[in-house]
Amino acid sequence: MTSGNFKVRLPGNFGKITLSPLRFTDRSKPGQAQRRSRTGDVVKRFFDLTLALFALPLVALPMLVIALAVRLTSKGPALYWSDRVGRNNRIFRMPKFRSMLTETPEVATHLLNNSGAYLTSIGPFLRKTSLDELPQIYSILKGDLSFVGPRPALHNQNDLVALRTERGVHEIIPGLTGWAQVNGRDDLPISAKVEYDCEYLQKRTFLFDVRILFRTVVQASRGAGVTH
Repeated sequence: MTSGNFKVRLPGNFGKITLSPLRFTDRSKPGQAQRRSRTGDVVKRFFDLTLALFALPLVALPMLVIALAVRLTSKGPALYWSDRVGRNNRIFRMPKFRSMLTETPEVATHLLNNSGAYLTSIGPFLRKTSLDELPQIYSILKGDLSFVGPRPALHNQNDLVALRTERGVHEIIPGLTGWAQVNGRDDLPISAKVEYDCEYLQKRTFLFDVRILFRTVVQASRGAGVTH
């Protein structure tokens, strides 16, 4: 059920999207994520929309500069769109600033042989600072992402998707950052990431999300946890 929808036109090639301030999903299957209160859903969505709309004017100019830099330093578009696994394993399209060459195979970076060879000249900087993630504010406004949640798997990361589905993690909205990201990020094996995802599933509250966001900002400023 959706109520109070309104439309926002975003700059560049993002176009117009419909925002749903109060968005609920009816689910009949039992599960841990389904037992959270409707109030918690509303608060999380309201927080996501408020923070995203506040941040959008602040990051618009840096995003334009980064987009220009990407276009000038390598062949191809500024944005890279990938198929990601969202809530209840629904596939959605997620943008990032392109940090790799256009001929890079569509697999998780850690599965590439010599992944550094595929990076653009500014790719390491974008990844180290997490600036390549800025376009995902579009996905947050659209409702495919939250600011905090398990990072969305690529559509072909079957092992990660299977483990999250087995543990009920697939029932929550993925995030721009998450509990696993602030506890190791690229340094963690998939099994450890899922354990952190499950811990987030059990502990998630508004204050826990704020704590994760704060740690994300600190770690992004240091480039912590980025190995590829």
